Amino acid sequence: MIEKTKASESNPITPSSIQDLETMIRTCKRCPLSKSRTYAVPGVGPENAKILLLGEAPGKDEDISGKPFVGRSGKILDQCLAEARIDRSCVFITNVVKCRPPQNRNPNAEETAACGPYLRAQLEMIDPKVVCLLGNVATKAVLGMVGVTSLHGQVFEGRFLVTFHPSAILRNRNLKPAFVSDLLAAKEMADRM
Repeated sequence: MIEKTKASESNPITPSSIQDLETMIRTCKRCPLSKSRTYAVPGVGPENAKILLLGEAPGKDEDISGKPFVGRSGKILDQCLAEARIDRSCVFITNVVKCRPPQNRNPNAEETAACGPYLRAQLEMIDPKVVCLLGNVATKAVLGMVGVTSLHGQVFEGRFLVTFHPSAILRNRNLKPAFVSDLLAAKEMADRM
């Protein structure tokens, strides 16, 4: 789970609280993305969330607001959460990389590694019952796998549920029922645990 690298291990983080971790993320300079961001985007949601949604990186709207999933993908996410009867305010939402990559490109290995300690700390501190890996970037960062189309709906290590990224639904509306079904499965898992 979440590969550790020499760079991330030589510069560990030790937050004392989720608020301390948020401050560390907002002031981070671990990689070059810190130079071009408007705001780092630590994530939002309750510290005791049963479900954590993990995306890839902030987009333009998220960089401007400092909050995850507020743009077009966020609107799709909100619709799908509502269809799955999941209250957005009850889940923790974050990304693998906490700053926007230029032109919304996928984060590279250096950026993913730089944010790895933050993601590990979030997973440890929040300790969600279910982590929905939204898309290939999140799935690769946590499980070292890609291929969401064939992996979606599957659960790994007892709590990592692979599903589509909401932006995939913007490109292909036919994926929406599968995404909602995966969210329903996450809710059922969290309720059972």
